[in-house]
Amino acid sequence: MELRHLQHFVAVAEDQHFTRAAERLLVSQSGLSASIRALERELRAPLFVRTTRRVTLTEAGRALLGEAERILAQVRSAHEAVAAVQGVLRGTLSLGAEQCIAGVPVAGLLAAFRRLHPDVEIRLRQAGSGELAEEVAAGRLDLAFAYRTQADTEQLRSVPLSGEPMTVLCHPDHRLAADGALLTPHDLADEVFVDFHPDWGPRRVTDAVFAAAGVRRTVPLEVNDVHGLLDLIDENLGIAVVPRHFRHKRAALTSLPLKDADGTEYETIALLPPAQATSPAARALMGLLETGSG
Repeated sequence: MELRHLQHFVAVAEDQHFTRAAERLLVSQSGLSASIRALERELRAPLFVRTTRRVTLTEAGRALLGEAERILAQVRSAHEAVAAVQGVLRGTLSLGAEQCIAGVPVAGLLAAFRRLHPDVEIRLRQAGSGELAEEVAAGRLDLAFAYRTQADTEQLRSVPLSGEPMTVLCHPDHRLAADGALLTPHDLADEVFVDFHPDWGPRRVTDAVFAAAGVRRTVPLEVNDVHGLLDLIDENLGIAVVPRHFRHKRAALTSLPLKDADGTEYETIALLPPAQATSPAARALMGLLETGSG
């Protein structure tokens, strides 16, 4: 099995189109098709369902995709490791992060990394913590800053970075703001909530807190960005339970302490592949974070 066959296979799987994949890879479409056919013959299974408009993965193709991505990531890490031994860090740093992740100054960290390693291409992707964990485990990301969503596995390890309690944010004119009391999930049972997509770390924590307290809640106002959430609260359209550092992003809002049911807090972690598969670029970024250079 040749690496170029796997590279061609992954490109077609990502683009779902032979022509677009060929253009991206700078190869002829006929050559790309021949490469895929050679891989299918070797594996004795069709990898794609081909139509006039797009191609989709077969069951065998879906099984191969994760393994192919991990193999290519390991090969890339090997090349980068050799370059690092020679004193020059090259290649790509593919980083994932949730928005406004606690305890990690992502922009400053990447700026410091670029100053030290200008030959490394930086790629950044924002997504929910569950999706980021999948991307790191599959080798599509070198590391990610996220909320802990699962226990460590053979493909994924976590490094704790920081933790903080959750707080209730509301408009100053909201009835809760006048009380200023320590709140429990039961006190909030009938409130209108603004919250993130269920894959986001803050939403996962809040859902866990209310589930542990046996309190059902609905989220009629769901957003995918922090400022959208704050804007809705600022218009007194609902309240939110968020990590404590969010209160500094909109000083006009009222922040109230939340007494949760089981001590659950928002924990920021770095998600990485196993130590032997961690790229030199990811190790260098973690080194900067640990020394506070960002």
